[in-house]
Amino acid sequence: MSIKPPLMDLHIETADSGFYAGFSKNVAVISKIIIATLVIWAVVFPESAGRILNTINGFILANTAYWYIWIVALFVILCIVLALWPAAGRLRLGVEGDRPEFSNFSWFSMMFGAGIGVGMLTWAVAEPMYHFGNNPEVIQGMVEGSSAENIRNAYKWSFLHWGFGAWACYAIAGLALAYFCYRRGLPLTMRSSLTPLFGKALSGPLGHVIDIVAVVATILGVAQTLGFGVEQFVAGLTRIGVGGLTNEAGTANTIGIVVAILAIMAASTASALSGVGKGIKWLSNLNMGLSIFLLSFFLLFGSTFFGLQALVVGIWDYIIALPDLLFRVWRTDGVEGSVATKLEGWQGAWSVFYWAWWVAFAPFVGLFLARISKGRTIREFVLGAMIVPSIMCFVWFTWAGGTAIDLELNGGANGSIAGAPDGDKIFAMIQFMLSDALSWIMSVIIVVLLMTYLVTTADSAVLIVNTINAAGDEGPKARPHIYFWGIALGAVVAALLIAGGHKAITTAMVIGAFPFSVVMVLQCFALVKAIWNDGKREQAGVASTAPESVGAPAE
Repeated sequence: MSIKPPLMDLHIETADSGFYAGFSKNVAVISKIIIATLVIWAVVFPESAGRILNTINGFILANTAYWYIWIVALFVILCIVLALWPAAGRLRLGVEGDRPEFSNFSWFSMMFGAGIGVGMLTWAVAEPMYHFGNNPEVIQGMVEGSSAENIRNAYKWSFLHWGFGAWACYAIAGLALAYFCYRRGLPLTMRSSLTPLFGKALSGPLGHVIDIVAVVATILGVAQTLGFGVEQFVAGLTRIGVGGLTNEAGTANTIGIVVAILAIMAASTASALSGVGKGIKWLSNLNMGLSIFLLSFFLLFGSTFFGLQALVVGIWDYIIALPDLLFRVWRTDGVEGSVATKLEGWQGAWSVFYWAWWVAFAPFVGLFLARISKGRTIREFVLGAMIVPSIMCFVWFTWAGGTAIDLELNGGANGSIAGAPDGDKIFAMIQFMLSDALSWIMSVIIVVLLMTYLVTTADSAVLIVNTINAAGDEGPKARPHIYFWGIALGAVVAALLIAGGHKAITTAMVIGAFPFSVVMVLQCFALVKAIWNDGKREQAGVASTAPESVGAPAE
């Protein structure tokens, strides 16, 4: 039986004229209806929405722990295999002669900024502090919380959630898209990544469903990130003297949420209108520069040697424990308050939550990574997308979070950092370290940095959603659609925060992530099948890239 070329022509019907000219109405309209319904439901019926969402969320978390833990393990393993597999690693994400559009610095900057740059400013301090006080080893009575003996455990668990697992989710989604779009010439939209499994059937309703799932997951995943960012942005504004934005507990009130959302979404929509090569690239380079400045501050004036030790030892502990951490699932023994029940609750609140968050974020970051990675090899893409950002996260966690732990443990902070709300911890630490004048200046810098990260994330999400809705068209989009998704993204964050705080956003995100997690598992099989078959095509002298493609599809 002869080997035939792969599928290189996937037709997706788009409107020829009118308001939706150039867009797939089946995807765009239904996606907008789903998101609009969620916003209206959360605002008009907040109690009912919260109760129903929490019920669904509880069911998912109680019954899918194995699923989320093991699929992320699959993603990590597959990334390593693809990087080491000679036949796969050397393949270029493009045709012969394609080379990277962006320099390595701009590539890493945009990758990190659109990925989880926002989370660094909140969780690089807050998460190590939390795990320093409580983690599975503490629950099992192996170490005492908030003690020097627990520092290594704090970093092991922090690195688990922000390391290779997170970036493997992004790498798989991005690689699947880049491979089929830039080698096969298929549309830059999520359905194209499953063509080896479903072929031309993806032109119809099945493909529409996959793209709609990706759009909804993107909006909810980005909403989760922006929700944390809004709280921290308001905390920063309060620290630099803007009053009336927080409640008695120190968290953002309704006015603060609305002010932050309006500022962020106005700036991000303006940036989205300028495209990836202008506004987003410029902002990414700016926030990378400011990040380096802030990190340098912690390196020079923070707990330098404490952080260095935590980095080296933490990476060692993390890598040694990773095989166990990737597969371990704790289940309750049915006894309330037992160690097994507490471990299950801890894992659901942390590891399972994070894996759902990264999966929900994957269509956005994955498509964005694909867009900025054309011309790179699979090995370069996988190693660059999974290892370099992970190390950057580790450095942030050890020097920023390590300084906070050291100040609480040895520096006399006496709970002033640990007791602050999560979004305010970095500002509390800066205020403890510096004089009033210098802490105010540094707080302003952090607020500006946070703003650039939030804007980069939001405007990238708007462009990605429009690209999916436009059947993979990367060209300029009609302004009304950019405005709509900018407003919709802000409305989702504001509505869910006002209706139920972070818990409401988290619940909606976990629900939205589950369908896309199935798509990602299918992407893994599609990638392996395509690369394997392309190897056979190469041996048989059959074209596997779009410009040389002839014949009927085999997959």
